[in-house]
Amino acid sequence: MRAACAALSGVIAGFSALAVAELAAAPVRPEAGPVTAVGGAVIDRTPPALKDFAVRNFGTDDKLVLELGILAVLALFAVAVGLLALRHRLAGSAAVLVFGAVGATAAVGRPEGRVPDALPSVVGALAGAGVLYLLSGRLAPARPAGERAAGGFDRRGFVVAAGVATVASAGAGLLGRRRTSAVRADAEASRRKLRLPAPDSPAPALPSGAELGVRGLSPFVTPNKDFYRVDTALVVPRVDAGAWRLRIHGKGVPRPVTLTFDDLLRRKAVERDITLTCVSNEVGGPYVGNARWLGVRLADLLREAGVRAPSEGGPADQLVARSVDGMTLGTPVEDVMDGRDALLAFGMNGEPLPFEHGFPVRMVVPGLYGYVSACKWLKDIELTTFDAYDAYWVKRSWSRRAPVKTQARIDTPRPFASPGAGTVPVAGVAWAQHRGISRVEVRVDGGPWHPARLAAPGGRDIWRQWVWEWPATPGSHTLEVRATDGTGATQTARRAGTVPDGATGWHSVVVDVS
Repeated sequence: MRAACAALSGVIAGFSALAVAELAAAPVRPEAGPVTAVGGAVIDRTPPALKDFAVRNFGTDDKLVLELGILAVLALFAVAVGLLALRHRLAGSAAVLVFGAVGATAAVGRPEGRVPDALPSVVGALAGAGVLYLLSGRLAPARPAGERAAGGFDRRGFVVAAGVATVASAGAGLLGRRRTSAVRADAEASRRKLRLPAPDSPAPALPSGAELGVRGLSPFVTPNKDFYRVDTALVVPRVDAGAWRLRIHGKGVPRPVTLTFDDLLRRKAVERDITLTCVSNEVGGPYVGNARWLGVRLADLLREAGVRAPSEGGPADQLVARSVDGMTLGTPVEDVMDGRDALLAFGMNGEPLPFEHGFPVRMVVPGLYGYVSACKWLKDIELTTFDAYDAYWVKRSWSRRAPVKTQARIDTPRPFASPGAGTVPVAGVAWAQHRGISRVEVRVDGGPWHPARLAAPGGRDIWRQWVWEWPATPGSHTLEVRATDGTGATQTARRAGTVPDGATGWHSVVVDVS
């Protein structure tokens, strides 16, 4: 009985530590909470292969899985220190401080970490240690006294103390959530009040036939709610557009500037359809989407600050974009300034950017994988060189430069589908941003390649739908697809993983025709 109560004491102490830490994080910032800080540190130190495994198997739920894993480890640790405190009260209580040390170290050690970020973990650990010391004291053997047997403990006192600690901790946690919610509410209000400007340069009208209308085929425009999200933020930043600032500075920037959100809105607004792709996208994977973005040309801002492209004699060849969550992305300056529609976007599919996709401002650079071009929650742009600085993912074995590779995907029929014999539409999408798609071919069971019918081209920065009418015969069949980009280069059949610069190979599906 005492051992069970000791384990419970540890769990209550752990709960108290987390709840008080959440309350203490409210005036600092939500990302300084210990679970978020430790989770971020784990992500920072995750090998690329393991990170790819998580994205591949858990998708956008990878962060939830990580948080649950951290909480499970904390629960086991709490049980252990509770049992330790049963025998060594002071040592067990002091062990809770290990929780604070880990959280504080993780918070301060993150890319965006500051000394005050250690405060929530330290305060939470002190609270947890105090609760465990109090509860473990109630578990000390009682002296013989009337109706209480020797070797027992003060059950009633323990229950009362445990109840008070639990209620008080829950109150602290709720108050912390309320204070954090109030801060986030300001950001959400700034997004609700935002009215996007009409584009001065609207997106070109899509030609008739850009959408094939095949059932099961990805829509030409990916709805915001379905657009993929791959990042390292355990807590989605909520940035108030009114308080947002962007600083442009660094090597070869003779006129550094700091811009407000209103400054961007007053500039010439550019609207473009651009397909984005994550480097973690496996062959045939879901981490690609097409949206209509609204923003301002990044090259214009750089030129006004006096920046010259390397081909024009500029000393900086890398643009380092920094996010409010500490992420850094390195983009070739030449690619941003070569005339492509590189944007600082604040609108997505006719509405302000969703918070999950970078509100208030993010980068969108067609032709490059997202990890070197699509910084969300942007706050700082520094001009430097690739020799002088390695961005976040480059330090973790990914390539410095990452142009998107040509890919085609079969959307329908799905793997292991059972279509009936006869004409079966095989359809999907193909992409080679900033080069375009000129041809897609399909083959069955390793036979000859058949040209697919392409949708009307919307532009070279946009994916392209395709369909091939397959005269299907009964039996098990393997369908393969390959694409050729606008330069005439056909995607390679060689299978390669996503590390270090994107997957290669032909997508295939197996179906059983009845």
